[in-house]
Amino acid sequence: MTVQLQNLPYAENALAPVISEKTVQFHYHKHHAGYVQKTNELIYNTDLENKSLEEIILTAASDSSYQTLFNNAAQVWNHQFYWQSLKPAASPVPEKLKILIERDFGSVDELKNQLQAKGLSQFGSGWVWLVTENDKLSILSTSNAQTPLTNGNQKPLLTIDVWEHAYYLDTQNNRAAYLQNVINNLLNWEFAAQNLTGDK
Repeated sequence: MTVQLQNLPYAENALAPVISEKTVQFHYHKHHAGYVQKTNELIYNTDLENKSLEEIILTAASDSSYQTLFNNAAQVWNHQFYWQSLKPAASPVPEKLKILIERDFGSVDELKNQLQAKGLSQFGSGWVWLVTENDKLSILSTSNAQTPLTNGNQKPLLTIDVWEHAYYLDTQNNRAAYLQNVINNLLNWEFAAQNLTGDK
């Protein structure tokens, strides 16, 4: 069994104009696909070759000699999760998720503000996540390939990629514009709600 490059859940031009078709093509076919290829090279003919992607990540995270494998495998998982965290047209937050957002952040708008702030404060490359932790919603950022998947107390609901390759072709170094446009127009709240309850 090898790690697969999962299909995008929409057409490559579906996120435009917020994220251009050109950005999606480079991001998906070069960066994401590159992580898949490197992961498969690293697990070839090893005990990890027949493991799931999640098992590979958790094994690699526990052993520093697997750092390169972790970086690539976790980036595969993070990117799969990112593409699903986006949706071509924004829609209302499902009620079951909205209730928790209002409980823990006061309002959906405040959650969006905090996602924006966390994304802007992430130094260098990384990710911004909405997670549940100890039955409470929280926002966190991770550097490089780090992922809440390795923390058993955290359950990721959605993520935003803040590596420069996610936005540089569209907004150059203006991460704030990218974040604002994604948060207001592309976040897949239904996906977040499904992750909250485990429904698929």
